[in-house]
Amino acid sequence: MTRTPVRPAQLRGTIFRGSEQVARGRLTRAQLRSSAWTRLFPDVYACASLPVTHHRRARAVARLLLPGAVLSGRSAAVLWDVDAAERDDPVECTLAPARRCGAVRGVHVTRRHLADDEVVQRHGVLVTTPMRTALDLARIQPPDEAVVHLDRFLRSRLVTLHELRAAAAATTGPGCRGIRLAAERADGLAQSPQETRLRLLLHRSSLPRPVAQYEVRDATGFVAAVDFGWPEHKVAVEYEGVWHGEPQQVGKDRRRLNRLTAAGWTVVFVTAADLRDPVALVARIAAALSAPRYA
Repeated sequence: MTRTPVRPAQLRGTIFRGSEQVARGRLTRAQLRSSAWTRLFPDVYACASLPVTHHRRARAVARLLLPGAVLSGRSAAVLWDVDAAERDDPVECTLAPARRCGAVRGVHVTRRHLADDEVVQRHGVLVTTPMRTALDLARIQPPDEAVVHLDRFLRSRLVTLHELRAAAAATTGPGCRGIRLAAERADGLAQSPQETRLRLLLHRSSLPRPVAQYEVRDATGFVAAVDFGWPEHKVAVEYEGVWHGEPQQVGKDRRRLNRLTAAGWTVVFVTAADLRDPVALVARIAAALSAPRYA
């Protein structure tokens, strides 16, 4: 006979240490293994009614699994409301070099000293400040992904590009050159990670550098802001994500394209598949740039 999982009122909608609740007599070890609870980490459980997110997993690490740990890197960015990590990505945190702890699956620990002014409390846990978080994101490998994450973080306006570059220039020690390079390559203008990847591809190519988020205007005024534009050629490149195919977006996109075309612009659309074949993509854009223009 199937038994209904036991879910004490005090634990509904919470995240807790299993051993602590067993010691208090609220649950047995067998009850912890029921469908009422989701195991996040060793001895750390969440009520099954709570959706598991990276935000919740990160807070569980800093509050219960490794109390006093400072969330850093991508996990800190998530706590600053920047979508920098997927649900099951390793939780990134920083501990003092002298603190002992064993390896835990799903947790990446960095050993270092953080200055007092590099740590704040947010959502009840310790987190690196926005600037410290941005500098940590600049260390991500491969280098292009560091720029992707910096662009996303900069759009949050928690730090400015000028502030980031100044802080990166003042950074010393191992990895400082990579931090400075990532800060120089970031611009904070991309509206998606794929746009950043497309920009980096274009900058590495033999094509002339486009203007990011270029505003196209005609005699009547504003037409559209294109992802990348070559005004002298009237050529635009637009990254076309999945959402562009949604029914509510199709009509709006077509009207926008019609206005760009009427203004004499050629639009080259780029998809994720195109990014996997950069040679063909660059050739297609080069052909559009070299095509004759008619008044």
